Amino acid sequence: MNTSVAKDTIQTITTHYIAGAFVESHGGEVVDIIRPTDRAIIGRVTLADEEDTRLAIAAARRAFPSYSQSSKEERTHILRRLHAATSARVDDLTTAMVEEYGGVVQFSRLIVQAGINAFQAAEIALQDIPLESSWGTTSVTQEAVGVAGLITAWNANALFICLKLASAVAAGCTVVIKPSELCSLQTRVLLEALHAADLPKGLLNVVIGRGDVVGAELVRHPDVDKISFTGSVAVGQHIMREGAATMKRVTLELGGKSPTIVLDDADLGQAIPSALIMAFLNSGQACAAGTRLLVPNSRLDEVKLITKDVMRAFAVGNPADPKTAVGPMVSLNQYERVQSYIHKGIAEGAEVLVGGPGHPQGFEAGYFVKPTVFVNVKNAMTIAQEEIFGPVLSIIAYDTDEDAIQIANDSKYGLHAAVIGTDLPRARRVATQLRAGRVVINNMADDPQAPWGGFKHSGVGREYGRYGIEAYLEPRAILEAKGVF
Repeated sequence: MNTSVAKDTIQTITTHYIAGAFVESHGGEVVDIIRPTDRAIIGRVTLADEEDTRLAIAAARRAFPSYSQSSKEERTHILRRLHAATSARVDDLTTAMVEEYGGVVQFSRLIVQAGINAFQAAEIALQDIPLESSWGTTSVTQEAVGVAGLITAWNANALFICLKLASAVAAGCTVVIKPSELCSLQTRVLLEALHAADLPKGLLNVVIGRGDVVGAELVRHPDVDKISFTGSVAVGQHIMREGAATMKRVTLELGGKSPTIVLDDADLGQAIPSALIMAFLNSGQACAAGTRLLVPNSRLDEVKLITKDVMRAFAVGNPADPKTAVGPMVSLNQYERVQSYIHKGIAEGAEVLVGGPGHPQGFEAGYFVKPTVFVNVKNAMTIAQEEIFGPVLSIIAYDTDEDAIQIANDSKYGLHAAVIGTDLPRARRVATQLRAGRVVINNMADDPQAPWGGFKHSGVGREYGRYGIEAYLEPRAILEAKGVF
């Protein structure tokens, strides 16, 4: 595929954000920012190197002693300023996500708003966390863990940055953020908003660069005390191994292969559209996407018919159009990855009910994939076990509730799951047996105070609410002896 130059003005980014200022990059590698709808160049970014990263770490380290001693009230005021500053840029942040990432506009706005709301949610959660407690002659304080390295993924840039930043700020940590270089335009808009919040210098530092350069320096540097990472299992495992040398605290959110169980008492006319929305969330580029749909064998034929009918409404197209349900993949690499899994599914004997290999007709210019639904899928197949991160759904038949629970749990992942049925006590009984960090009943639901994170290979630790803030705190006990030896 050839990359064309857009008629639009090409944005150029040559700075990082260090100690409260936009600083010219020491690193010299320049990469193109490609619009995924038509493969046009819409920007160029100069990537950070190890020296940029060390400067950012040093700025965060200098700011830490003072900021870590800040009061709840001071942190609350900062969280409010961050919320106000980012709220003023909702439209700009949404536009940047649609343009650079190809996120469909309705979902992009939800993602941006969720990120902005994280500051408000952290403020609320902070009030419920006792930073000091005592009994007898013992006192315990919750101390900020130190400088936090925050490494974020490309599929929900504003959400990940704001969520991690909000928790770290509430805990009293200073931060160095490494966003994905695929999100450089989005990050620039967000940085302008964060800069307007007038933060203490060094509290927030952002360097855009590659994981094997900037990310690696954050993980090995002795002045970084914690890493919070969202991304792949392989990189998460590497962070755990390399971070052990300096005893890094880690929070890892590493994706999923989420099951949606449709019980045999479900109203399929409501259940299937709900399940498909969860499957094709963010064009399938979502760690919570319900990409395994477990349905009763006794109702499999009904499920197929309804699925084929409902899928006609999942329009592929321009992500800026509110009618579009599925946009492009973020990059050529991601497009090719998804295509390879569709071919694997066919090779392993799964049947294509909807979609299939190749571009949707009329969308050959960009990284568009046909929304694809497989049936006759066995849970041992590659497409049912590996995270594809694209609009590909596997329908798997089961016989009993126990069978469905066993299939759902037969995965190395355990991030998210869903249960759909009309008997709510029964649905809850099934939900309590699923090995997943978050389980929703009957539809996608959210609570910014509920923990987010996974069992098994889906990660270590939790984010959101007090659970996310506590991940940046260390308890310190001071015990006063009753006598002198």
